[in-house]
Amino acid sequence: GYAGIVSCRNCGNVIQCPHCSVSLKAHRNLWGKVSRLKCHYCGYEENVSRTCPSCGSDYIGLFGLGTQKVEEELSKMFPEARILRMDADTTKGKGGHERILSVFRKGEGDILIGTQMIVKGHDFPGVTLVGILAADLSLHVPDYRASERTFQLLTQAAGRAGRGDVCGEVIIQTYQPEHYSILTAADQDYISFYQQEMIYRRLLHYPPAWEMILIHIDSENEAAADRMAAFLERQIKAYLKEESPRCWQMIGPSNAGIAKIEDIYRKVIYVKHNDADTLTGLKSFLEQNIDERNDPLVSIQFDRNPM
Repeated sequence: GYAGIVSCRNCGNVIQCPHCSVSLKAHRNLWGKVSRLKCHYCGYEENVSRTCPSCGSDYIGLFGLGTQKVEEELSKMFPEARILRMDADTTKGKGGHERILSVFRKGEGDILIGTQMIVKGHDFPGVTLVGILAADLSLHVPDYRASERTFQLLTQAAGRAGRGDVCGEVIIQTYQPEHYSILTAADQDYISFYQQEMIYRRLLHYPPAWEMILIHIDSENEAAADRMAAFLERQIKAYLKEESPRCWQMIGPSNAGIAKIEDIYRKVIYVKHNDADTLTGLKSFLEQNIDERNDPLVSIQFDRNPM
């Protein structure tokens, strides 16, 4: 898209998808004008409003950086360059990914702009410069693996430069240049990242220091999801009541990072324990109780040591 958020500068309202708990992204049309707002989760679209739907103000502004905006700025800076853009908009058709990659691989494009899809597994010997914009965004997602995933993305992206005979250069744009995942990725230092990350995992009892089960509770009926989440919470506490509080922790029930997608309400419970067999027993116990409860309005999934 062109911008990540469309917001009212008068009341602060952010235009959101009516079916998902996410903001709508602004997209340009073929003539270069921002005309549509799209949800990148369910595909919902609507026209760009000239007034705020909350307060009626016409102080509607675009915030955040999308690939379309990057393409526009690069076109101004390097008018002679042949620029290719690879994202969800340009790869919709059959073979869209390979078509763009093939053009770039043949040297028929000078600059390739893309989302995360361009950083993994591609070999372009002629690439000598990689720029990573807003590298710390992924550090702020509600996930204990945020630093690990940031490190993975940065090292993968950096690995696209200098794969031929000419040395490569990587420029990382970040507001947190002191963060260990940024520093170790810049140095391609896997050992130092592991050592720093494991301090955090052990301190907060996250895998692989402890074992963990993530329980997903999904339903079109929010009240039904809340009832099931409360039921599971009681069952978990009953099963672990004889365990030492030092051996286990529970987070939740709470809304998932994105609380609603395609009109499905999403709740989560995390259970951490220092013994793998205990969590295996807990999972079997909960599955049996869920079957006996037999609530057709709710879907439940278990994710062991989510990676």
